[in-house]
Amino acid sequence: MKQYYISMLLALVPLLTFSQNTLTGKITDSESGEPLEQVSVYIPQLENGTVTDQDGNYSLNNLPEGSYKLVISYIGFETYSTSYEINAGSNQFDYKMVPSVIEMDEIVLSTPFHKLQRENVMKVEQKSMEELKQQGGITLSEGITNIPGVSSVSTGVGIGKPVIRGLSFNRVLVYTQGVRLENQQYGGEHGLGINDAGISSVEVIKGPASLLYGSDALGGVLYLNPEKFESAGETSGDVNMRYFTNTLGYNANAGFKTSGDKLKFLVRGAYASNADYETGDGTSVTNTRFNEADLKTGLAYQASTFKTELRYNYNTSELGIPEEIGVQNNDRDPLEPYQELSTHILSSKNNIFFKKSSLEATFGYTVNNRKEFEEHHHEEHEGEEHMEEEGEEGAALDMRLSTFNYNLQFNPQWGKMTTIFGIQGMHQKNENFGEEVLVPDAITNDFGVLATSHIHFDKSDLQIGLRYDLRSINGEESGIEGDEEYIPALSKDFNSFNAAVGYRMDLTQSIIGRLNFATGFRAPNLSELSSNGLHSGANRVEIGNPDLDSEQNFQIDLALEYGNKHIEAYVNTFYNIVNDYIYLEPTGEFRELDPIYDFQQQNAILYGGEFGFHLHPHPIDWLHLESSYDIVFGELEDNSNLPLIPANRWTNTFRVEWNKKNQDYKCYAFVTLQTYFDQNKVGDFETKTSRYNLFNVGVGGDMKIFNQKVGYSITGNNLFDKNYISHLSRLKADGIANIGRNISFNLNVPL
Repeated sequence: MKQYYISMLLALVPLLTFSQNTLTGKITDSESGEPLEQVSVYIPQLENGTVTDQDGNYSLNNLPEGSYKLVISYIGFETYSTSYEINAGSNQFDYKMVPSVIEMDEIVLSTPFHKLQRENVMKVEQKSMEELKQQGGITLSEGITNIPGVSSVSTGVGIGKPVIRGLSFNRVLVYTQGVRLENQQYGGEHGLGINDAGISSVEVIKGPASLLYGSDALGGVLYLNPEKFESAGETSGDVNMRYFTNTLGYNANAGFKTSGDKLKFLVRGAYASNADYETGDGTSVTNTRFNEADLKTGLAYQASTFKTELRYNYNTSELGIPEEIGVQNNDRDPLEPYQELSTHILSSKNNIFFKKSSLEATFGYTVNNRKEFEEHHHEEHEGEEHMEEEGEEGAALDMRLSTFNYNLQFNPQWGKMTTIFGIQGMHQKNENFGEEVLVPDAITNDFGVLATSHIHFDKSDLQIGLRYDLRSINGEESGIEGDEEYIPALSKDFNSFNAAVGYRMDLTQSIIGRLNFATGFRAPNLSELSSNGLHSGANRVEIGNPDLDSEQNFQIDLALEYGNKHIEAYVNTFYNIVNDYIYLEPTGEFRELDPIYDFQQQNAILYGGEFGFHLHPHPIDWLHLESSYDIVFGELEDNSNLPLIPANRWTNTFRVEWNKKNQDYKCYAFVTLQTYFDQNKVGDFETKTSRYNLFNVGVGGDMKIFNQKVGYSITGNNLFDKNYISHLSRLKADGIANIGRNISFNLNVPL
């Protein structure tokens, strides 16, 4: 028996020594030779990183053997990326950073190979949440509109959905916590449903991403990166507060996170409340008020060859649905009609690392409850008994969507080629509990298999991939046959092959070129196939078409980027052919007083791009002049225009920054002029939109209060109180203007 225990201990020795693999080193300034403090040293595949101490030293522990990407980044210096071989035992890597005024390059997480922006074959837009908040947006939906090529279909301020290069609704897939967000996003009056607290950055894939994500990524992907866990051995916390003058709104969140050598934990809670917004002429837009509460928490365990991460997000909100200009007050409780929403998102991400390969398994479970209350359901009564009866009556609409999804990826490495083999799928259940039924009870199942490879050459990269998908939708019968709101049973199957090829090349030392060809598909959703009812937020009856086919598209993207120490410039163009594009069209009939729309199909094309430059003349590196222009056109096969195509936009920003290299204290100021041009190419049932200009200013930075560093920013949007109507506003048909002048005050207090 004693010999048996000795043998067991000897067998464990290799495992114990394996877990002690470390990487240490020193980071210095290449010009002065001085050590650099707070430099980020990060291995993206392992999601393991640290920062240097005051002597420039760093240490990473519990590393698996194998070749991994090592990224070293620091504001004011050129981001460095290299492949590094982790061997058993101690490893040493020192680096001298090169000063640079070019913005710090970031790791792209929405594409599978976790490359830096400049190394990625696909062009992906990335913005930190801090950058977006500095622009003064009240919600996340409003904040992402500051990204070139991205807009939002809005219903007031609280309800907005992303538009990428003219495509929206189920054509844009949203990912959060590494899993797809399913929250009945088919409805125009259904917002994004995500709070910006606890999100570190936003990435946007423009164009078909069905190869990576399957159906519903035909138009692109909005990828929300959750905040990172704290570095090993560190504990931190912070409180953030924001106030908006236009809506008398406030938004507060607080977070805490702590990490040991292997176990990590974080939690963040947030609450927001806004009254009705005011237009440029001082009119309050009745029932645009909304309230929201949010909780995000996470737990992770990281050993040398295994890493697991569990995250949970609970979001609940009350959203008024505006219909007309009415009562003028600053109340915060929504009037009828309004929505009550609650969403639970549970995700589990697990990684196993081998010497020449890795395995990743991600699982997600989302439950979205959507209730809609209409006027005839909540008449005011006197007495407690009447209130109880009112509560028993319940919501007019009460829908619950439960979604389980999975994503399994095996990543072998063969020399300069990295390959991913994947299996993805989803099981979704839609249930109705209210008095009205818009879409029937139904089950949706997805299954997809994919293979994609990235091949690295000396001055170029090639990425290729192929995917096959199956989707089945089975809906139950609803109502009584012969009634106008009857929905027959549904059983439909869809399948599609998709492929993508991309090539990136260093054309010169200063110019990067990217060329991508990709196909995408989108199976019609449950609403398009079988809906039959009134959408209060849209003020119309929508009737589904069970004979719809899948949308299929082919897009060509060409991108050129130029950069030196004085200027950066880019040209991103695209041409997108969409077969069997699904759209709503009025029938000319009415149900009571509401127009009836049904779903039709026709081939379509979209084309356009984004163009811009960033001037930062050396040696006056504190001065920045940025300009971007985004343009998109959309046409149906019959030469009519696609609806909900954003107006062309030109954005010019003048920004100054101080102490940019000082991580402890910095400050900035900016002035932005946004020009939205006339939108005369409108759909058959849209009206034209006139040109308008919006003037925004902001200041911010860090200051010391009672020996405590505090971050602050003050931003004024639409400073001249312009009264305007956005082409993508769903209130445009009623002549209701967008938000007027809004000044936001932000405060960040580290704990």
